[in-house]
Amino acid sequence: MALSKPQQPARNAVADRLLDTKLVPPKAPRRIAGRERLVAQLQEARRKRCVVLQGQGGCGKTTLLVAWRQALLPLGFDVAWLSLSERDDDLTRLLDCLLASLAQIDPSMTREASLLTDPGADADSAERTIVALVRGIAAHPREVVLMLDDLHHLSSRAALSALQWMLDFSPPNLHLVLASRGTPALSLARLRTQGLVLELDMRELRFTPEESRAFLQAHAAGIGERDAQQLHELTDGWAAGLQLLSVDWKKRQERSGRGEAVPPELARAHLQDARGFADYFEHEVISLLAPSEVELLVSASIFSRFGAALCAALAGRSGAGADAAGLLQRLVADDLFVSQVQSRQGERWYRLHPLLRETLRLRFDQRTEEERRALHMAAFRWFDAHGYLDEAVEHALLAGEAEAAADRIEQAAQSLSASGELRRLFGLLRQLPPAQIEARADLQLWGLRLSIAAREMQACARSIERLLTREAELLPRQRHLLTLMRATLAVQCDDSEAANALLPLLLAIPDTADTYSLGGRANLLSWIYLQRGEYELARQVQAQTPPLLIDGEPLLGTASGSLQGRCLVGLSHALEGHIAQAERAYGEVLHEAESRGRAFVEPACMAAALLGEAFYERSDVPGVLRLLEHRVDVLERLSIPDSLLRVMTVLASAHWLEGRRLESFAYLERLEDHAQQQGLDRLLAHSLYAQLQRRLQLQDFEAADALRGRIAALHGKHPQAVRGAPGEVALIAQRAQVLWELAHGDMELVATRLAPLVDLATARGDQRLAAQLRLQLAVVEQRCGRAPRARALLEESLRLGHRLGLMRSLLDVDPRALDLVRQACAEHDFDPVLRFFAERLEGVARPPAVVAAERDATSPAASARTGKAGGAGMLDSLSERELEVTRLLAQGMSNKRIARTLNVSPETVKWHLRNAYGKLGVTGRDDAVERLRDLESASAPPQA
Repeated sequence: MALSKPQQPARNAVADRLLDTKLVPPKAPRRIAGRERLVAQLQEARRKRCVVLQGQGGCGKTTLLVAWRQALLPLGFDVAWLSLSERDDDLTRLLDCLLASLAQIDPSMTREASLLTDPGADADSAERTIVALVRGIAAHPREVVLMLDDLHHLSSRAALSALQWMLDFSPPNLHLVLASRGTPALSLARLRTQGLVLELDMRELRFTPEESRAFLQAHAAGIGERDAQQLHELTDGWAAGLQLLSVDWKKRQERSGRGEAVPPELARAHLQDARGFADYFEHEVISLLAPSEVELLVSASIFSRFGAALCAALAGRSGAGADAAGLLQRLVADDLFVSQVQSRQGERWYRLHPLLRETLRLRFDQRTEEERRALHMAAFRWFDAHGYLDEAVEHALLAGEAEAAADRIEQAAQSLSASGELRRLFGLLRQLPPAQIEARADLQLWGLRLSIAAREMQACARSIERLLTREAELLPRQRHLLTLMRATLAVQCDDSEAANALLPLLLAIPDTADTYSLGGRANLLSWIYLQRGEYELARQVQAQTPPLLIDGEPLLGTASGSLQGRCLVGLSHALEGHIAQAERAYGEVLHEAESRGRAFVEPACMAAALLGEAFYERSDVPGVLRLLEHRVDVLERLSIPDSLLRVMTVLASAHWLEGRRLESFAYLERLEDHAQQQGLDRLLAHSLYAQLQRRLQLQDFEAADALRGRIAALHGKHPQAVRGAPGEVALIAQRAQVLWELAHGDMELVATRLAPLVDLATARGDQRLAAQLRLQLAVVEQRCGRAPRARALLEESLRLGHRLGLMRSLLDVDPRALDLVRQACAEHDFDPVLRFFAERLEGVARPPAVVAAERDATSPAASARTGKAGGAGMLDSLSERELEVTRLLAQGMSNKRIARTLNVSPETVKWHLRNAYGKLGVTGRDDAVERLRDLESASAPPQA
């Protein structure tokens, strides 16, 4: 089928339209007579953690929630709304809906969580997202109510688990309101025992006789008490039945022109459930409509929302739009189960009451398959022409036009990616039949990108292998994209050898290469050159790449954008050791990326990760922690290996410098776990080396020797490697051996090992490492009694460090290095420029022991030692699980080990620790452990 490509409206407009009917509640009813009792009950329960409304369809749950929402807003509560549907029983989509709903209140609440949601969310990423979300809600200054209507549409274990985490982790200012036809499959036992749940079922939701009378008199003026009582008995107080009979009664009174008792036809109606509603509506309402009007309503039943223009398109006749508008307005005015949905675009959208929609769907399902497909096809054309991509794809598939759906996804993919909507693209792709994706190389290539974004590396590798078997069938443009995906996978897997092998293919650019290909190619080439130590080439690639535009807009965000390229330019300066230049580049990218929003999260993360290293170099430890700690979860998910390496090692070093040993080891162990899970040997080697260095400083030789053995085993996998990641592992292994021998006093052997390492670092172009190794060798030569040689090496190191802007890199080499610098400064012939640099080093050097002593003197734990009052109360404030987690932490366990011990996830452990830190008045592991020990000591009974 040949279908022209529609004119797409602006992306922001499309996004806003998609939000309207799910995130905005139905219009508040003009009259809520009879619900005052329940609204008052809900108002009294407004600070409970969870409110559950459970009852059959048509019992008034939605109307009650809308009325309660109106009552909450004047009290200063922020209320988010989400209407759930069958499509939301998907983890990725549900998370997106939750985030979008709460973002209507304050986007900052959901900022971190939105960055943590993977395109194909699994249980681990979902829990990580929920933890970040509730953390954002906890930081919000007002009470937050999240109303979830039609919860019965969720049945999958994954979706329900996400909601269970929200309940389990909910902060005091979050109140979840759940409306469902059935009992929610959630565990509320703990909240019930704490008196934090209000549950209303059909017994409370049914109208009392007095409420029925008030409702009927408000909706059908002139009805007498006896008639009202009779209608109440016919409906047993069921809201939908009361509404339907009141409308019918009013119509009959208008036709007769006089008041009369309930007519026999109504008296025979028993409207107490959905079946009775369907029968009555069919006989007493639908039968009175014109055939064209019935047709319109039946057609509308296939939509969650609809408007007059859409209905007219389905009818396919002139004048249908006016007819549809008139009918819809009349049904709304008559309260006949059609409600108008608020819209921010000025369009009039409508929604059928669920019971009416189900009744009408029965008629729709009785049509022939050909008729149903024709209607879906008409809907596809309308949504497609008006830029509603999601609905267009849905109805194309229902019409049996999978090819048309695939066409639209293929056309929109690049735009969705550029606007940061990878999860939406992933959801659309998952709707397509596998045969459609297999038949389209472009869609397979997009699937590869999404697999990488979701860190599904094995699935990505399998897809690449399948595409390679049919490489001859691909267009030159597609073959080039496949090469880019192979190189991207190599980057994410830190496989510099595989990426380097693709260099000839990357250098060949087909004439048909698109903007994404050009940008991605430039950034991949820069990364490869960085791994080869060819820093100037890495910068030249970026300088020679022409401005990249998509639809006239610069391609800045995503892995293919120029902001990412500018980060790589900064990294090239950092790897050479030019820290000041690197810092300027990172700072500019971070400022620009953060000012542009969510679509620029990748370059923002990379810039922040790398900027932290520059801050640490200047000994700006508070700056490091402010920049990185609140971002660490996002950085771990989105960073390339080089960025993540710097994030974790810098945070570990910053905490070590402040005397927080447990925090320091926690970050190194986190890096170790990530490297093992992803098979990143280079990152693993760096983590083990940093742990080895710290264990030796603590004189924990047994643990240090075990770490040295693990590093040697990593080197043994690539014993002859010189370049790339394996070459870096080899260098780390040699440096680890140097540390071990330094700790055991064999200075002559150390000197013979260090000299070639200095030359190797220089040959690799790693000037920072060369400066560090020269300083380390100077210390060794001094200890060997060769003062002139030590002085010459010291001056070379300081001269290089001064030129590059290195400070902490030199101070962290060896505790004795600063003493050697001081001795040199005492000499009258010491270079004045180097003396000035040495004074700057002295200014930023603060030994960890001094910092720890200062911190201990003012820490909450110190206060607990000097004044024990309140200790028992503080312990009592911890929940049983928080206390359990903190005690295991005091045993030196990592988050991962605590999680295994308690049979929970690491994310749950992190959540409990954060809560415990807040209750104990501490900021990290070391303080928490010390505070716990002091409090337990203070609360222990005295010894006899």
